[in-house]
Amino acid sequence: MKILLGDLNAKVGRENIFKPTIGQDSFHQDSNDNGVRLVNFATSQNLVVKSMMFPHRNIHKYTWTSPDGKTHNQIDNVLIDRKLHSSVLDLRSFRGADCDTDHYLVIAKVTERLAVGNQDVQRFDRHRFNLKKLNEPEFRVQYQIEFTNRFAALENYDDDVNRTWENIKENIQTSAKESLGLDEFKQNKPWFDEECLGFLDQRKRAKIQWIQGPSQSNVDNQNKEGVKLSGISGTKRRHI
Repeated sequence: MKILLGDLNAKVGRENIFKPTIGQDSFHQDSNDNGVRLVNFATSQNLVVKSMMFPHRNIHKYTWTSPDGKTHNQIDNVLIDRKLHSSVLDLRSFRGADCDTDHYLVIAKVTERLAVGNQDVQRFDRHRFNLKKLNEPEFRVQYQIEFTNRFAALENYDDDVNRTWENIKENIQTSAKESLGLDEFKQNKPWFDEECLGFLDQRKRAKIQWIQGPSQSNVDNQNKEGVKLSGISGTKRRHI
């Protein structure tokens, strides 16, 4: 399944010639140059602009609003394979979500049937060996010795190529495990603490005030809260 999504700065209108590619529920009435380019690209790649095919209210269609609150655009688009377009069940924008951007969050509900593999096939146990130790001479020599000794016992190879490969793979894994060890997963320290959550709530409230009344004071208040959150989170990340 091919999915293309992002801020494409393309306003696609409701021209009849575009309906096979975009449907009939676009927010805009007329297309701009980027909108025409988007439709031409989608047609050439056998894609459809799925973000314009759902009959939502206008407040759930446009994805960007100018700072003065007077201009709305639907410029964040989602494209998908034409033969799989029914896999997208719904798509709309959410104005209240805080994404630290002047664009609104766009969410698509996608479903797809996945093929079930053969359960009888043995899955390869993927180990994460600590390969960084190979940069140290002591561990590199130890791995070479382990590797050489184990392959010396395989001078007489089996006629069955599958059994031969299993023996070679097992010797490589065993040598690496005994000389290098396994790489442990490191968990990141929780830098996003209660203080950051408090600043995040303040910025959410400022954004809601801006949506309800897009005055210059609300715009300045939203920007100020965003700077506070970015500053405190950046400071905490640098100290970890």
